[in-house]
Amino acid sequence: MNSPIRSVAVLAAALSLTAVAGCGSSSGGSSTAARPSASGVPTATKDPAITLPPALANKSEIVVAADASYPPNEFFADDNKTIVGLDVDLATALGQALGKPVKIVNAPFDSILPGLQAGKYDLGMSSFTDNKEREKSFDFVDYFSAGTSLMVKKGNPEGLQPENLCGKKVAAEKGTTQSDEDLPARSKACTDAGKPAIQILIFPDQGGANLALQSGRADGVLADSPVIAYQIKQTNGQFEQAGGAYATAPYGIAVPKGKGLAEPILAALKSVQSQGVYTTILEAWGEQQGAVNTPGINGATSGPLRRRSGPARAPRVGSSA
Repeated sequence: MNSPIRSVAVLAAALSLTAVAGCGSSSGGSSTAARPSASGVPTATKDPAITLPPALANKSEIVVAADASYPPNEFFADDNKTIVGLDVDLATALGQALGKPVKIVNAPFDSILPGLQAGKYDLGMSSFTDNKEREKSFDFVDYFSAGTSLMVKKGNPEGLQPENLCGKKVAAEKGTTQSDEDLPARSKACTDAGKPAIQILIFPDQGGANLALQSGRADGVLADSPVIAYQIKQTNGQFEQAGGAYATAPYGIAVPKGKGLAEPILAALKSVQSQGVYTTILEAWGEQQGAVNTPGINGATSGPLRRRSGPARAPRVGSSA
């Protein structure tokens, strides 16, 4: 169990919101106070046309696993107990369309997919990038689009760009595409060209990576584009994005493969969209640019693992995460 990282500095306090992953399970809920938009999210109505498979029909609730260290998608509210975020609001709406209450459970990112295989969770909603490797073991209902972005201190004192990181200290969260695929590949390209390797700093949660940049331990941070954009907004101009987002790919709701769950989840997502709730949720979190107008199943566009990615044996994006 990780201890929350706290600092008397206002900036560090804001950053440490992401450093509480793994602190224990929490029931999901939505907090309008935690959203950039003060407007509440409307309730979706049950869709009688959707038939649940016995695996869900006979359950009192749908258990959804998320790593609550990745704002604005999933993170702890100020009470350090309630998990909030875009994915939480959307999971709640999906449950409403399916006629089942949803319980959001906090779990380390790299434990969620194995937990699905073991039957511990029904769904995984934690900014998972849908890719070909993961689709070998899981089905994904694609619902959002994101990329990878580089965050640096204001003014970019090191002059960093995503393609110019040789010899620099770059932080990322463990188990993400950035830590497992992106940074190692970029570092190899550096050494192949006779340049210094990237000093890759891996942290157990996103908060640790962000704080490394704030303290000067890291020169930059790589994470999913919506996460970087949100973090920059929360730090009163202390950080900025260097270069544009790259490696755009779909986020997917992970379900056990071949268990008949992907189809009803997709139907629920389409119902939530038709009711206008999907758009309202994205707008409430300032993430409407990632909207997917035509969701589908297993629409991976990439082969390698990418954020919230993870090992092939039990694959975690991101687009980047």
